Amino acid sequence: MSDFSSGGAFGPSIDRGVVRERLAAEWDSTEAQIKALNRDFVAIVEANALVAVDDEHDPEGSSTAFERAHVAALLARAREHLDDLDRALERLERGDYGRCEVCGEPIPAERLEARPAARTCVRCAS
Repeated sequence: MSDFSSGGAFGPSIDRGVVRERLAAEWDSTEAQIKALNRDFVAIVEANALVAVDDEHDPEGSSTAFERAHVAALLARAREHLDDLDRALERLERGDYGRCEVCGEPIPAERLEARPAARTCVRCAS
């Protein structure tokens, strides 16, 4: 059963409580992911600090640098997603949730189901 339904002059009809719960659950999950990635990043840095690493001559140096950069990129993306969720919750409170920020048209229910923090319709996102 969908939490969203099409229709209404002001975009998709939504159950604000259900949407708030979904966004909050995704926020909690993303926060847990950030904490885990932070632990991973610290572990990589600490493990590297225990060994005198000369990236130029150490065959493991480049893979360690890649791993550190990869985790840092995942952390940045997770933090960005958390910000997106915060903005979605703000839009929900203002009554703007489910409306494209670019064209003002309703965001299709299917898009909101797949991406609850979506700010734009598919047309404007591309």
